[in-house]
Amino acid sequence: MINLRFFQPKGPFALRDISVAIDAALNDPSQGDKLIENIASLKQATISHLSFLSNSRYLNDFRNTNAGVVIVSSKNVEHAPGGVTLLVSNNPYGAYAIAAQMFYPLVSVEFPGVSPSAFVHRSASVGMDCQIESGVVIGESAEVAQGCFIGANTVIGDGVIIGKNCQIGQNVTITHSRIGARVMLHSGVRIGQSGFGFAMNNTGHVVVPQIGAVVIEDDVRVGANTTIDRGALSDTFIGEGCMIDNLVQIAHNVRLGKRCVIAAQTGIAGSTWVGNDVVLGGQVGVTGHLKIDDGAIVAAKSGVTKDLSFGKRYGGIPAVPLGQWKRQVATLVRLVKRSRKGG
Repeated sequence: MINLRFFQPKGPFALRDISVAIDAALNDPSQGDKLIENIASLKQATISHLSFLSNSRYLNDFRNTNAGVVIVSSKNVEHAPGGVTLLVSNNPYGAYAIAAQMFYPLVSVEFPGVSPSAFVHRSASVGMDCQIESGVVIGESAEVAQGCFIGANTVIGDGVIIGKNCQIGQNVTITHSRIGARVMLHSGVRIGQSGFGFAMNNTGHVVVPQIGAVVIEDDVRVGANTTIDRGALSDTFIGEGCMIDNLVQIAHNVRLGKRCVIAAQTGIAGSTWVGNDVVLGGQVGVTGHLKIDDGAIVAAKSGVTKDLSFGKRYGGIPAVPLGQWKRQVATLVRLVKRSRKGG
């Protein structure tokens, strides 16, 4: 069950309002005024809870659920137990995500105001309804728009611009950056630090000044302890709607298109251009100065050393088309088995 010590739901909400918000059809319109108090899994839900089914592995849980309402696809309506109201959606998990945000908003400013122990430079601006926790430092000429939460001990550097309704966790450092609206930065994120740029020399490597910035568009999520370096000459750029996991390294001058998904421990080297809707699995390594076209998907632990084509799937080290990688692995397994028999 949801831990109410840490999470308090909003609401309750009428089923009719939930149906409109998630664009799902209510199978019994007479239930539109029914109030839903919270969300829960199919197994744990009771009559006052909303749940969902998006994976056929949980069909049996659906058949036996006590939930008051369940979000399902049309193909699973027939499996519903008696007495359960349904919200029918083409994308049950996506619809559930929207409903869950009604009960638990991602950006929540519970106690607007600036902590007495925070430091805000006299030339900085902080918008209305912001919550600035203890130990925060906001530098010269920095701008924080309305409705933002900034967690304890976070540092917003000189000249940084933060858009509306951003959620910035504890111990975050942001310099040389422009952040869009509704951006979520989890604890320990570092944005805008100097990139790994130097000229190699037998008598001592020479550091190249990194004089670009970081631009993050609207609705981006950046996971804990991820680092995004500022550009060397042009800006490092993170497109609208990108979802970046924990412990990711994005180097100077990288450009991510819109809605990219970057899983944990991935590293993208400098000056690589990534298109829209690209997915990089966990621990993927991408060398510098490459181009990854729109819609490419790279399997976990792959090493990308060449440009990747539009909409294709890749895997392996070095990364090759997924079918080729699977054949390579199968061939290797057969060779190992033969060598063992021969021994």
